[in-house]
Amino acid sequence: MQKPSLPKGTRDFGPGESAKRKYITGTIEKYFTKYGFQKIETPSLENLSVLTGKYGDEGDQLLFKILNSGDYLKNVREDDLHEGSKHLLPKIAEKGLRYDLTVPFARYVVMNQHNISFPFKRYQIQPVWRADRPQKGRYREFYQCDADIIGTNNMWNETELTLLIHDIFLALGLEDFVVKINHREILSALAGLVGMKGREEEFCVELDKLDKTGKDHVVDAMVKSGAEKKKVTDLLEIFETEGSNIEKIKIIESEVGPANGGVKQLNELLQLLGEQPDRSNKVEIDFSLARGLSYYTGVIFEVKTTSMQMGSLCGGGRYDNLAGVFGLPNVSGVGISFGLDRIYDVMEALGLFPKDVTSGLKVLITHFDEDTFRHGRRILDELRGSGIQCDIYPEIAKLKKQLNYANRIGTEFVITIGDREMESGKYAFKNMESGDQTTRTIQDIIHYFTAKD
Repeated sequence: MQKPSLPKGTRDFGPGESAKRKYITGTIEKYFTKYGFQKIETPSLENLSVLTGKYGDEGDQLLFKILNSGDYLKNVREDDLHEGSKHLLPKIAEKGLRYDLTVPFARYVVMNQHNISFPFKRYQIQPVWRADRPQKGRYREFYQCDADIIGTNNMWNETELTLLIHDIFLALGLEDFVVKINHREILSALAGLVGMKGREEEFCVELDKLDKTGKDHVVDAMVKSGAEKKKVTDLLEIFETEGSNIEKIKIIESEVGPANGGVKQLNELLQLLGEQPDRSNKVEIDFSLARGLSYYTGVIFEVKTTSMQMGSLCGGGRYDNLAGVFGLPNVSGVGISFGLDRIYDVMEALGLFPKDVTSGLKVLITHFDEDTFRHGRRILDELRGSGIQCDIYPEIAKLKKQLNYANRIGTEFVITIGDREMESGKYAFKNMESGDQTTRTIQDIIHYFTAKD
């Protein structure tokens, strides 16, 4: 018999893990709705024509393709096999698993443009899939929690998303983070300065690997793409310059010129953030930030924890042309995406989850025989009718076995029903953590829980 296993890069989540993940998504969703975002959902499957060409060459390689139903080789000729995978793929696979939530959102906007009021603020919490090499903090199936604003290009939107990032991480108790910000127009100008004009996407892809592969690798890769080694080396040294955000912008402005749109917008964003009362923001201008996805055109964001080594917990940016790819030009959007799985890993490692997040059953009813079991079932219905999370041990068994079960599943209280309890209407009510036991009527027990709520 074959031993069961999971595909690499995927995971099961038990009750405790699921409760913690729900705590994260519940907190994120609370702030999404507080900021006026509306929920949508899109299918796990998208046509490959929707997905391909939106993430750059590397992104396209990480798409999970789905073989056509039935005889997926029926349209394939022997000659097709010699033409290579790009030629063969359209004949055997028309669909794929979504790579992110942003491209499907752009497709949704175009298909529903007559039913949407612009600007449209949407949020979405769903899984995505990438055929990446699994490693710490990087999975093949993971959840994204997205908030996007489409149909407006005012810098207030970037400001609001920055404020939203701060509110959510602080609400989760994750205070050691930094919001790194850059601009694609600045990156495009820098690509030209090192000799990669017209190859801006390659420049951004390689720069995005700086933290992963190191400075030397990035320099070598850019030189192979036509850049001048000294100019790349000098640029990377500029990126390491210490100073305030304003000072960093002035340094880069001397390289790209004051007319650069990215310089102007970053200055405007910092000014707007500074106007918000009672805010101590954790924004840091980082001109090495590139974000490898090719659809970004303006401000880009990335959030990292400063407490431990981990990839980005949140990222995003401005995209001006994504809806235009699907036939709706001149509709600019900006969005951010929280990575549920990495946030979970960081909070678990730092012990940030509240103790009661994983609390189990409130009450388990225990019994001795068929008569007390029958009586317990009536009490069960009464407790549940009062909104109390409770259950009854489903078999006739020794009391010790039932109490051990209550401990294993994390039950807070146990009600024990015997002949005396049935006659008096007063039941043994035991706190499983402290061991304290009292005798109470069902109405007293109901009041105990409803008064706490």
